[in-house]
Amino acid sequence: MRLIAALLLSALAMPGFAQTLPPVAAPAAPPAAAPGAENVPAGRPDSFAPLARRLLPAVVNISSVIGGGAPARPNQRQEAPDTPQAPPGSPFEEFFRDFFNRNRPPGGGAPGQQEGQQQPQQRPRGQSMGSGFVIDPSGIIVTNNHVIENATEVNVILQDNTTLRAEVLGTDPRTDLAVLRVRPAAPLPSVPWGNSDDALVGDWVLAIGNPFGLGGTVTAGIVSARGRDIRQGPFDDFIQTDAAINRGNSGGPLINMRGEVVGINTAIYSPSGGSIGIGFSIPSNLARGITAQLAQGGRVRRGWLGVNIQQVTDEIAESLGLQGGARGALVSRVQDGAPAEQGGVRNGDVVLRFNNQDVRDIRALPRLVAETAVGAQVPVTVWRDGREVTVQVTLGELPADPQLASATPNAAPQPGRPTEITGMGMRVAAITPEIRERLRLRPEQRGVAVVEVLPNSPASERELRAGDVIVEVQQERVNTPQELAQRVDQLRRQGRGTALFLVESQNGQRFVPLRLAAR
Repeated sequence: MRLIAALLLSALAMPGFAQTLPPVAAPAAPPAAAPGAENVPAGRPDSFAPLARRLLPAVVNISSVIGGGAPARPNQRQEAPDTPQAPPGSPFEEFFRDFFNRNRPPGGGAPGQQEGQQQPQQRPRGQSMGSGFVIDPSGIIVTNNHVIENATEVNVILQDNTTLRAEVLGTDPRTDLAVLRVRPAAPLPSVPWGNSDDALVGDWVLAIGNPFGLGGTVTAGIVSARGRDIRQGPFDDFIQTDAAINRGNSGGPLINMRGEVVGINTAIYSPSGGSIGIGFSIPSNLARGITAQLAQGGRVRRGWLGVNIQQVTDEIAESLGLQGGARGALVSRVQDGAPAEQGGVRNGDVVLRFNNQDVRDIRALPRLVAETAVGAQVPVTVWRDGREVTVQVTLGELPADPQLASATPNAAPQPGRPTEITGMGMRVAAITPEIRERLRLRPEQRGVAVVEVLPNSPASERELRAGDVIVEVQQERVNTPQELAQRVDQLRRQGRGTALFLVESQNGQRFVPLRLAAR
């Protein structure tokens, strides 16, 4: 049995079929369930068969044809995998050979191999296999964007092996979602959306899909974790499950015990390419609104606030006097002309609530804003000057490539020699033409330039570098080394342990809390 298991694992490691993630850093702890949201967990059913029998007809296989016709470049990787090596006489030898030959595109061979007299061979039409599910009996199907991305032809195979040509209604690469339409002769079985917020860690779930092009396959497991950030985009909020998800399962549904879709299986973590019990699904509450927009208009309109934000640390919370510890999202820059600027949001504000929903950290705010309708006027509660302030902001539409705001010009700084900021381990200077040229600062740059940082100092601990520019101290603008030194001394006299610096570098602006060592 161990030999058979090992052979199967090697056979299933098929490149090009679905998305596999590289190792990722340990994710943040999942959000706590709301009080009263817990239900008495249901016991394990005697069989998943009734549920699977009802749902399988609504899950489809998706075959996407990519490319075709252009000459292949030397050493270009083929989309089809090589046949895995099985010991002679193994019961899987013939199965592997037949299965992989069926899925190898025309003109296949070893990657980069040429035939005959070294004539350029035609690039084979690559094939991407994935899954999807019907949400409307008229023929509306949801899948992953990466399953049909760059496809010249998309076909949907129903459970009875009927093949239908599909039309792509719309895609959203930011969340890896796509919506297709087929035109069946009769209404198709469909599955209803469920409320993913009700899916608790430990709940039973089923994953249905098309692993490795084998056809409809059902696996069972539990919800392993919630709120996973796998570094795939700004809206990451994945459900993690140990239900077996393999290549080709992409786009298939994750289903609760009521037969409702609570997630869309999208990615796996696997060093080998096979399932090791760590799969990730897009929550249905995120996918439902996006797929509805794609089905109706072919694109997604997201709310846009227009701020750059950073995480609130304990030191930043202390320097701002933020009650309740580190929470919210710190606004490091309000973009020029953005809805936030027009609504009265300022640099240095900490967003605590957006549209009456708590902002726990910087991951929460982009999702809350994106899910809010364009043009909606919403209350935004911020921490400013030691108290909560609520402003009204009318959201715009998120641009395809939003531009960062440029620094606001201010009065010209006074020239002078480098000044040491005592106890902080750095020397600063006014931005003169010579300093601007030496440190390669932008023409419009204003503030106080850092020209030297001493090792093992508070400044070096916070990774300040020569060429950084200090724009504000404790949310007050500074334009000269003298203003900076006076502001730091003032904070020391007030008994402050840290001061909040707004620092601008080539990577943008960020707030940096610095310890105020005694003089």
